[in-house]
Amino acid sequence: MDRSRRKALTQSYKLALPPMGIYAVRNLASGRMLVDQSTNLTGALNRHRTELKLGSHRNKALMDDWRAHGETGFVFEVLEKIEERPEPDFDYKAEMTRLLALWHTRVPPGSAASYL
Repeated sequence: MDRSRRKALTQSYKLALPPMGIYAVRNLASGRMLVDQSTNLTGALNRHRTELKLGSHRNKALMDDWRAHGETGFVFEVLEKIEERPEPDFDYKAEMTRLLALWHTRVPPGSAASYL
């Protein structure tokens, strides 16, 4: 690959937004889910996985289930991605809030299927 092509690819990578949207940490045994939003899906899922592995996750019920079932008992998944929009003033956070509310109607916080 020539130098100018490599430079152009590097520049476009740096300008691209990280993947954002709604994600879940799902217990395969019980079906319970932690559903949340993030402007960086990869980072959020990695943070949850790391905190669970280290035994320091802030959600006590999720941490207890992790200890009981182990890593193989959970799935970390992206439920819905928000694609980058051409409009410069598009409100990504408002869109994530709207989508999270929709997902919370499917998995209501405080229900037996939720960790919230």
